[in-house]
Amino acid sequence: MPPSFARRSLLTSLGAAAGAAGAAGAAGALALTPAQAADSPEDERLHTDWPYLARYRDENLLLTASGEHVDAVFLGDSITEGWLSMAPALFTSGRVCRGIGGQTTPQMLLRFRQDVIDLKPHIVHIMAGTNDIAGNTGSSSLKMIQDNFLCMTEIAIANSVHLVFASIPPASDYPWRPGLDTVTPIAALNAWLKDHVRRIQATYADYFSALSDGNAGMRDGLSSDHVHPTAAGYALMRPVAEAALRQASRARR
Repeated sequence: MPPSFARRSLLTSLGAAAGAAGAAGAAGALALTPAQAADSPEDERLHTDWPYLARYRDENLLLTASGEHVDAVFLGDSITEGWLSMAPALFTSGRVCRGIGGQTTPQMLLRFRQDVIDLKPHIVHIMAGTNDIAGNTGSSSLKMIQDNFLCMTEIAIANSVHLVFASIPPASDYPWRPGLDTVTPIAALNAWLKDHVRRIQATYADYFSALSDGNAGMRDGLSSDHVHPTAAGYALMRPVAEAALRQASRARR
């Protein structure tokens, strides 16, 4: 990977991301009354631990203390988290799942050091962006999402971690955001990710093509809700993941 890329102003980028995260958390806190916060543990957690660092903190400490080798960390949202529960065979020794349902790229960026870099992996597999498009943590422009991918890229390269960027899987509809255009932004981000991977000499995992029905949705039987893969969907994704990991391992040599 080009070393000049890793020398960009990472601190400036991270400062902006952290500031945006803090602003989002503060805005959410102002929007809820104490009674509402008390009634919703999830909302309360978003105020006190917006990136959800507590989710894997103890597991990370145990893993680090064990001295176990970590080859690849899978960072992502519910699609990554669901992979471990629905098709755990992918996560052989040395492969670690760090997916959290509902998360967006700024949240993943804020936990990137704890949940990826501190585990000293050779490879990080990043699948993210669909929840940003859905607006799970507020409205995001494509540039905002791309900037978060760039920050994760800089951190990984600076720590000699090879990047695998996953395409955003097809989603014809977000059940929790009915009527939202998913097709256009997913296509735009996937095109950007593919070009980004080429520019930085990383690896691209094309799950979109493996799952697509040709009309920007998932084929029948591969998704439970137009977004999340079924066991059959994960079965089609695994060869793509394995091929990407093999390519990433060769690229590191």
